[in-house]
Formats: sequence, C-alpha cells, structure tokens
Amino acid sequence: MSAELSTILDFIRFGASRFGAAGLTFGHGYDNALDEATQLVLFALHLPHDLNPVYGQARLTADEKAIVLALFERRIQERRPACYLTGEAWFAQLSFKCDERALVPRSPIAELIEAGYEPWRNGRPIERVLDLCTGGGCIAIATAHFLPDAQVDAVDLSEAALSLATENAERLLVADRVRLVKSDLFNELAGEKYDLIVTNPPYVTRDEVAALPDEYRHEPESGLIAGEDGLDLALRILRDAPQYLTDDGFLICEVGESERALVGLFPQVPFIWVEFKVGQMGIFVIERDDLMTWHNEFAVIAAERGL
Repeated sequence: MSAELSTILDFIRFGASRFGAAGLTFGHGYDNALDEATQLVLFALHLPHDLNPVYGQARLTADEKAIVLALFERRIQERRPACYLTGEAWFAQLSFKCDERALVPRSPIAELIEAGYEPWRNGRPIERVLDLCTGGGCIAIATAHFLPDAQVDAVDLSEAALSLATENAERLLVADRVRLVKSDLFNELAGEKYDLIVTNPPYVTRDEVAALPDEYRHEPESGLIAGEDGLDLALRILRDAPQYLTDDGFLICEVGESERALVGLFPQVPFIWVEFKVGQMGIFVIERDDLMTWHNEFAVIAAERGL
C-alpha cells in the first residue's frame, strides 16, 4: 500500500479517508478529518503547520512513510486527540504544549483575545486580568501576549494543569507577567481586584460526559463536568465575581451548551451573548454593575444548590 502513496498530499488524502472510514470524532483543535490528517503528516515530517502548498508534491522516504502510517494507526486505535499525539495545539495563533494534564485548547475566546477584547472592552484600560480554570494556561498566556501591558493571574485547582501552564508561560516568554495560583476559583485571591475576569470553566453535565465519544476520555474529567445542568461553577463565578472586579470591570464566561439552562434560570439578567465569526458559541459578557444588581438572585440559586 505505501508503495502506491508517495507525496505529502497522497498521505494527507489517505489519512483523511482512513479517519473517515474509522468513524473518528473531531473537535480538539480541528473539526474535520482532512485538517487533522494534515496536522499529523506535517508533525511526522517535522514541517511547519503553515507549510506552503507548493511542497504538497514532495515525496516521502520509506522511513517517513512508516512514521506517518504508524501515527495514523495510533490515532485510529487509541482514539486519542491528534493534539495529544503531537504534543502541540494552536490557540490564538500561538503554539502551546498540549498533553493529558489539561483539556486541549479550543475555546472561541481566542477570537476575543486576538481582538484585544474589543468591542466589549470599549477602550477601557486593562491592567490586571484573572483567568479562572486556566488549565494549560492558553487563555491567560494568550491574553498576556496580546495585551503586553497587562498582568495576568491564572487560577486552577489542578496541580498537573498548573505545571503545564507554567511550561507554556515559559515557552511563550510571558512568565514574568503571568502568575499561576492554585485555588478553588476565588478562594485564594482575597483582596485582589481585576479589570477583567475571563473564564472557560467546566460546563458539561454528567449525562453529556457519559455520552461523549472516546476522544474525550483522554481529557481530565474534572475539566468537563459541572453538575446536573453544567452550571455549578458558573453560578459561583457569577455570585462572587463582583467582589474581585474593579468598579469598571467586566466578566467574560463560557458556558457552551449550558447557555439555555442559564437563561432559563435568569431570564431577566442582561447577559450579552457574543456572536463569533461562526455564530453564537455560548459565551457571555456582563458588566460588574449588572452582576451587583443581580447578586442576590445568583446567591439564592447557588445556596439552594449548596455551592
């Protein structure tokens, strides 16, 4: 078979066909078989992810063919996300180290970061930022990269995730402006104030996690599950965020498919649901003043749930 395949494009096409036939699931940085096959081929050949298409007709050696085919076979047999096989994920145009210590970076918040959080920022100075549930640090580190005057605190409860975030902060040369804190949300942040709190907390229900494809089994479950409706962490954040925001501060929070449940609980709260290039993605913006106005409602529901 490998004798019939010779060029980079041959192997990309073959990989995409094999992945499709095997019924793989995509969604960890790439959403289709062709892009993921491209990622794996270029990784195996030590070529850049943005390789000029003119090299698509370059021929592989016998050893290179064996390496590529072995990588394809691992992807199919292990159902492991491609980013965990390559050890690299791209987020906000930046290369992050990626492994099973944290979820694969894939939040649409990257689009907001690249825009400097405009128009939601509305020209306001952002000197201090808090990234809650930072995982491997992608949101915090990308924010530090695109807002070079900002100091960023990155919080997570997982020591393993924080160790990966530390490596990524050093990798992307922002370790001097990203402070990593082990904390259960705000618990270890007494007295701190931020111009912006941005968070992609766990927001998947237990039933949804149980139904996820095998690719998601390789990610830490603690980074996914958040109660029966996916809102346990979001409710705590909504309740407590005003205490840690400056008077003119604001919150950006991702709740994904739990958007419907959140709106159902608080239909009058003025959440601003962000429209991305690909549509609405379950991410809202809310000002501190609005969080204060609705604080009692958030606190009541959180208390009812024992949060």
